[in-house]
Amino acid sequence: MTDIARTARPTMKDVAARAGVGLKTVSRVVNEEPGVTDDTIARVQAAIDALGFRRNDSARLLRKGRTASIGLVLEDLADPFYAPLSRAVEDLARAHSTLLFTGSSAENAEREQELTLAFCARRVDGLVIVPASDDHRYLEPEIAAGVATVFVDRPAGGIDADVVLSDNAGGTRDGVAHLIAHGHRRIGFIADQPHIHTAAQRLRGYREAMAAAGLPVHDGWISSGPTTPEHVRAELERMLSGPEPVTALFAGNNRITVTAVRVLANRPAHPVALVGFDDFELADLLRPAITVVAQDPGELGRTAARLLFRRLDGSAGPPSRVELPCRLIARGSGEIAPAA
Repeated sequence: MTDIARTARPTMKDVAARAGVGLKTVSRVVNEEPGVTDDTIARVQAAIDALGFRRNDSARLLRKGRTASIGLVLEDLADPFYAPLSRAVEDLARAHSTLLFTGSSAENAEREQELTLAFCARRVDGLVIVPASDDHRYLEPEIAAGVATVFVDRPAGGIDADVVLSDNAGGTRDGVAHLIAHGHRRIGFIADQPHIHTAAQRLRGYREAMAAAGLPVHDGWISSGPTTPEHVRAELERMLSGPEPVTALFAGNNRITVTAVRVLANRPAHPVALVGFDDFELADLLRPAITVVAQDPGELGRTAARLLFRRLDGSAGPPSRVELPCRLIARGSGEIAPAA
């Protein structure tokens, strides 16, 4: 046997000859089409394994006008919140024999657009986007050209598109109401930048919970801005000072909660109740363990991916808006009563 013969890539004809079946039968088995007996499938699969045959999808995909790839644009791959979301999208993509490209926008609108259009230039079939921008009209030509697009965690700006969200306002209402039920009346709220959809919705939930209880909200009890430890620490220490300090805090995301835990740990003589939005690793092992309003980032990713692949399979109709519930997990920090 020559070197060329030894290194030649096996074809469907080779598989058909080894299995003793017709070429069409091999095609049906490879493409998982009906009409083939279990015994024949086993023989063809044995021939595939013996020859090391691998299906060449290029021609098939070109006929369908597809590349079997999708793009995922996140805020920050290093953020623990996005790990299960990304994994869920990847698992669904793998189940559909689709390659996933992933990138971080770093909460920068220009970077989001750059990444998204780079994926489109590589002819991805669809996109799942956690938006940093508030204007997505730049995607209109891509969507018109057939690129299925689903937004997750936050809605698109300037266009109508499929979106999967958490009930940020409802989850925050539940968390703040929990603090009120434990006797708190002066409740602080620290959140991310006010232009971010999730932060704005959580602020709305805070105000609604306070209003429903007939409680006033003073401007000094609210802080929206950078989530850097330095800024959060300064704002929380400000809220805890003065003649009428807050007795409880609702933290608008897990980064803020972690900083709040560190600040409050240095004030053991003056315990402050704490509820955080988003769960985080080891929250249940702290003392007190941290009460949180938990999203399900994995389910956000799965729901977005399912919606995307339904669109790719031809599902029509107007854009869908799916809102997933949040869950209050009481662990101890949110149940601390206000000091007498």
